[in-house]
Amino acid sequence: MQRSTIRTWFLIHKWTSIVCTAFLLMLCVTGLPLIFHHEIDELSEATPQFGLPGVGSSGTDPHLAPLDAMLTRALAARPGEVPVFMAFDNDQPSMTVTTAPRPDSPAEDMTIQLLDRSTGKTTGAVDEAGVMHFILQLHTDMFLGLPGMLFLGFMGLLFVVAIVSGVVLYTPFMRKLDFGTLRTSRSRRVKWLDYHNLLGIVALAWMTVVGATGVINALATPIFAQWQTTELADMVRAYAGKRALAPARYGSIDTAMAAARRAVPGNNPQFIAFPGGDFSSKHHYAIFFQGDTALTERLLTPVLVDAETGAFVDARPMPWYAQALFVSQPLHFGDYGGLPLKILWAILTGFTIIVLSSGLYLWLGKRRAGTDALVREVETGGQVVPAG
Repeated sequence: MQRSTIRTWFLIHKWTSIVCTAFLLMLCVTGLPLIFHHEIDELSEATPQFGLPGVGSSGTDPHLAPLDAMLTRALAARPGEVPVFMAFDNDQPSMTVTTAPRPDSPAEDMTIQLLDRSTGKTTGAVDEAGVMHFILQLHTDMFLGLPGMLFLGFMGLLFVVAIVSGVVLYTPFMRKLDFGTLRTSRSRRVKWLDYHNLLGIVALAWMTVVGATGVINALATPIFAQWQTTELADMVRAYAGKRALAPARYGSIDTAMAAARRAVPGNNPQFIAFPGGDFSSKHHYAIFFQGDTALTERLLTPVLVDAETGAFVDARPMPWYAQALFVSQPLHFGDYGGLPLKILWAILTGFTIIVLSSGLYLWLGKRRAGTDALVREVETGGQVVPAG
């Protein structure tokens, strides 16, 4: 590799790393507890006791209370509000009903109630003001909404570029060194450079996956907006020009669910979006179904049902860009293979914190050495080490 090429890649690696390091460290630190958020929630909160163990609230067991009855109970606890979402659990009879003053109310005005479909009773409300919620919000958008999400997505993109440029520089740098070499007898800078390179190349695939999925997750709002204006608009074209359906005219959810199940047999409902929200039209229940295997349960298929009559309207898989988002969200936090994968995710997050911290240390030291000297170090495979 020519010196001019090495210099170009070195400058790319340097500046992309400098710009994103502080934010990536914040994301790593906040991401660690989020990897184990299910386990932390179970330890920090009283777990409601549900009947019919093993029976999911998404099922059709005759012992489960009707969905209409569950909605009536949830609305009775929040007089004057309207339903926004109803979500299900495939493993136990717990479910949630989200209500708000209006169908298009902002998230901060919504209330999430937890109910037991085996008893038909409310078991509490989901805490949206706890420590884990604070950490999630900081990790997702730094409390800045969409601008914060897009900014962190850009930081993730810079991180991916820094990874790619680092790999390009790693090849000529290591050509005269054995893999895993740690020159601990040399200066402190050389020692930390070797740690930086070793841990970086070991966690290379993981950092690339987490960085790329983080970028995709940051685009969730534009992705759903694109789906609304294209696919969803086409699905409800026959209703164009009609006035929004008033909540008082909503029909039976059980009837709508039965019609939706007939349209996509062999799938489990994950959640229902009521009319007027971001995930539905002004006239329909949008019932999102997931597959019944470990892979297909991440891929959603929306079924639209007329909210007044309960008649099936349309069903079609989400477009590829939305499916990419659904797959990226759990992969970003290692939520695919149970606790062992989460532990691996946490270890690799620790590696990444060391890589980022050592990179910052090396940059502070590199300022005493000229760029040409550092390029020469890469060019000679670490044989000519700059002073400082």
